[in-house]
Formats: sequence, structure tokens, C-alpha cells
Amino acid sequence: MKTLTMLALAALTAAVTDTPAAARDIIPDTCTYTNPILHADYSDPDAIRVGGDYWMTASSFNHVPGLQILHSADLVHWKIVNAALPRMSPEEDFALPSHGNGVWAPAIRHHDGLYWIFWGDPDRGIYCITAEDPAGQWSTPHLVIEGRGMIDPCPLWDDDGRVWLVHGWAGSRAGFKSVLSLRELAPDCSGPVGEEILIFDGKHNGNPTVEGPKFYKRAGWYYILAPAGGVKEGWQLVLRSRSVTGPYEYRNVLAQGSTAIHGPHQGAWVEDTEGGHWFLHFEDRYAYGRVVHLQPMTWDDEGWCVMGTDPDGDGTGEPVTSWQCPPISTGARQLEGPGALERGDDFTSTALSPIWQWPANPGVGQYFLNPSEGSLRLICRPLPEGSRSLWDSPALLLRKLIGPEDSFTARLSFHPSYEGDRAGITVMGESYAALSLLYEDGSVYLAHSICEEADTGASESETARILLWSSEDLEPSSGSGVTAPDVLLRVEIDRNSLCTFSYSFDGKRFHPIGSTFKATAGRWIGAKTGCFATARILKNDGGSLDILEVQ
Repeated sequence: MKTLTMLALAALTAAVTDTPAAARDIIPDTCTYTNPILHADYSDPDAIRVGGDYWMTASSFNHVPGLQILHSADLVHWKIVNAALPRMSPEEDFALPSHGNGVWAPAIRHHDGLYWIFWGDPDRGIYCITAEDPAGQWSTPHLVIEGRGMIDPCPLWDDDGRVWLVHGWAGSRAGFKSVLSLRELAPDCSGPVGEEILIFDGKHNGNPTVEGPKFYKRAGWYYILAPAGGVKEGWQLVLRSRSVTGPYEYRNVLAQGSTAIHGPHQGAWVEDTEGGHWFLHFEDRYAYGRVVHLQPMTWDDEGWCVMGTDPDGDGTGEPVTSWQCPPISTGARQLEGPGALERGDDFTSTALSPIWQWPANPGVGQYFLNPSEGSLRLICRPLPEGSRSLWDSPALLLRKLIGPEDSFTARLSFHPSYEGDRAGITVMGESYAALSLLYEDGSVYLAHSICEEADTGASESETARILLWSSEDLEPSSGSGVTAPDVLLRVEIDRNSLCTFSYSFDGKRFHPIGSTFKATAGRWIGAKTGCFATARILKNDGGSLDILEVQ
């Protein structure tokens, strides 16, 4: 077992409540869960149950692979078993980071033996893909409806065979928002039939920024679950009608109330294997992203649902902080994959772990897996032309922050070739910090830097630099460049998103370096942490970084 793994083993075993239980072989028959069930950025979650299996996906925006597929047997413990979108399209539009664009608020459904995912791209329209098995290969994206501003789609296959699609509108593209519209689709979902139908106007009925609709039918009623009021202060609406085209009446069925859970809204209604009802939704926790909560659902005699608990009996629920777990599905599939809250990787697989994502489509030769050595190699390449910081780099290997506190430690082997080769770890958001190995004047330095408001084009400011190895300490490579001794770089992120960086030569004693940095969210996402490698020049026999292990 690798040195870093052995050092972390005791802590990981003791902190079993922070370990994704989906990665364990045995889940207890009964349990009490605590919200959030996923303290990580799974924004705009949607989920379904098919047989004994629960499937979830979430917004991935510009990050690749996109549309991570999560699987569970009990709605509480989840594994990442796939990514439905290996690359973003059009390829050329996502060759560089297109922050906050791409995949918005997907809906996952099962119909006629196929699994379907619909999502909105605010600049292009509404897409869908299909698969016979969510853990298998998905089809290439099909543009169902072309047009700017259409977001957050969800289909409904009606009893008469007709297909309907409800969706929201992005004001930044369409010039208006806070309305939901309905459109009929062809039976094969290849394209639209007829005109857009306005079914809900939140701007004029006290429900601004209504979006993220999810479409259901129960006991002769059409239900649309949709959030309103904005991400951080919003609430959850339920619309219903006896006719698919309306008119729809509505109620506020979930709000913060007297709890500390702000803006509890946007997600999925799921029925468990014993007939219980549940609502998965997100809460925005800033740098830690849009974390996932699970609420119990009940129904009154008039056909309205209440989410969470309703202490004053007014029909508007409040989110729970803990509750009895849903029943375990005995018929659930046993699937391989890391837990949805997995932090580490030993790089011994022949495929990149689905915990990792890139901010753009990875280029040819950008990285190499080396499972026989247990490492991943990043190639040092220049930033895109005109770039001023890592915010613009497509070559960042990143994972989500895992709350309520996180730690990222990478054991690295740096192989610089030319002046200015740089590699290290980062906490990336609209502002970011990095701890870098830097090759200059034949020596390797360790530099801590911060880039405030990177999204506005700002440049980095260095807060600390020390000499790690002079030229005498470096081993010449057979080609150009040198090899530095292994080093461990670490960042610890506390509950307030304050980041402290440090380094170690032996994995036992870590030395702090640089000033404290407060992590910030990315564009519609939480902050991410991971590794990078850059160069000042693109030249034959360039440098590289081997990531030997991450915990």
C-alpha cells in the first residue's frame, strides 16, 4: 500500500460518517440520515427509481465528463457509476473553459425501455440523450428544440401517447424570465410539435425567477414542481391541473421557515419501493456548492403534497435536518464506482475515476493514465493565448469540494524541462489560490499565489516563495530537463471555506506556506480542488507532472 494511503487509513476508518456508505458492502437495515445527504456540489439534482434502483444526475455546466450518473439503493448513499456526456458539443465551443454554460438542470426519465436525459443549453436549445442502461453507453446528444434561452426542460409521456415538455427561460439570453412554457414533442422526441404554450407567469403572481420545473402525473392530476424566488432565498412550488395545458393552480410547499436551511428548492420527487414519497433538492452553500438534501413527502386529502415537516399546519413545509432512512431496495444492482463523496484516488485504474472533471474538453496528449505505476501524468503546456491566469486553462484536473470540511493532499513528482514550467494544486473558483512547483534558474521553487476575481481577467499575486531544490538536488532526465524529488502538497478547507496550504517531504510533518485564502464559488458551481501543469513555451520534449496519489 502506498505511503500516503497508510498514513491516512486510521483517520479514514475513524471518520466513517464522512465516508460514502455506498462504497461499503453492507448498508444497515435501518438508519437515520442527516442532511445534507451529499455535502458536495450536485446542482439541480433530478432522480428516478426503476425497479430497485435509484438514479440521479445533476447540472454539470461546462465540466467534462458531464452529467455524472449516480446510483443508490436507498436514496441516501450514492455512488458515481458513469458520466452520460463524455465530451461537450459542439467540440470547438468547449475546447476552452466556457464557465457557467453548457448543461443546465437536466431531467432523467425512464420510458418504453429507455432512459432519457433532457437538458437545456442556454445558448443553443434543448438536448436529449438515451441509453438502455444508465451505467452503460449513452447516445450522442440530439438537439430537440433549437433556440437561445430555453433551459431546465422536463418531459412527460402522457397516457394517450402524447409527449409534453415543460421548460423555463434564461433572462440573460431570452430577455425575459420567470415564466414556464409547455410544448408538445413528436412521439420519438425528435423535435417539437405545435407552438409554445405559456402555463405559468411567476413574475406577475409573486413567484419571480420560477425555473427548474419537473413534470409528473398522479391520480389524474398533472403536477409541476418548480422553484421560485432565487437560488439563495427561494422556495418550492407545486403546480397542478386536470388538463396538461392548464390552468394550473399552485402552492408553496417548502420554504426555509424557522430552519437554517436557506433556499430549499429545485429537485426530484421519488417514490420508494414501499410507497413512501421523498423530495431531493439542493441548498446553496457558496464555495461548497449546491449540496443535496432529502425531505420526506406526505399528501393531504385534497391531493397536495407537503415536503419536510409542517409544524404550523399551513401547508408549507420546513426542511428536516435528520430523518429515518428510506427502505433499502433489496433488488438494487451491485455496481462499481466511487462514492459520491470520494476524495481520493490512487490512479491504478485504466479509466479516469469519475470523481474528476476538466473545465473543458481535454485535448489530445493533455494527460496520460499510468495504472502500472499508479499515477496520472499531466503535460506542461502554455495557457491559451491571451490568458492571464489558471481560470482560462482547460487542463485543470478537478474534483468537487466535499463538506463540511475538506482536505486535498497530492503526492507529486515534477519533471520540468524549460524555464517557467509550473505544476501544483489549486482551489479553483471565480477567485482561486494555488501552490506551485516552479522551475526557474535551474532550481525548483515552491510558490503560493492568489488570484482575486480571476473571472474578470485579473492576474495572480504571489504571497510566498521558497527554494525547495537547487540544481544540485535535481536529477537530470535522459532528454531535456530534470526530475525533482517527490513532495506532498496539501490544502485544508474549513467550514468557512478558509484555505490553508502546506507541504511535506515525508507525509508526516507539513509546513504551512502562504496566506490564508477564502474559497469562492465558480460560475453556478461550488469551488473545486485539484492539480495543474503549465509551461511558458511549447517546445519539443516538454515537462510534466506525475500525480502519484491523492487523498
